[in-house]
Amino acid sequence: MKIAITSAGQDLNAQTDPRFGRCQYFIVLDSETMKFSAHDNAGTMQRGGAGPMAAKAISDLGVEILITGDVGPNAFDALRAAGIKAFIGASGTVSQAVQQWKDGKLSEAGTASVASHSGMR
Repeated sequence: MKIAITSAGQDLNAQTDPRFGRCQYFIVLDSETMKFSAHDNAGTMQRGGAGPMAAKAISDLGVEILITGDVGPNAFDALRAAGIKAFIGASGTVSQAVQQWKDGKLSEAGTASVASHSGMR
């Protein structure tokens, strides 16, 4: 299964990024082999629409599960439309976040966990 983790860096030891639409990178990981690749998030500097753009990007990579800190309403709708399940509350490194998911310590988002534009700095 392909999993995307929002990240501040390009490897499994990087810190997770709590933002989905405006994270720096997506680490895309095969949950069975643990092979991964890092992908720049083109939506980082978008004025608007970063969440849906990020959802499309990970959908195009074949991702089925997203691990992140929070997800906004537009991103949540785009993820749901793409059939991607979002798990929120991740913290620590990317590898720690994957372990949190495997251990059932992350909540599956049933709705947005933050308001629109909350990831903008």
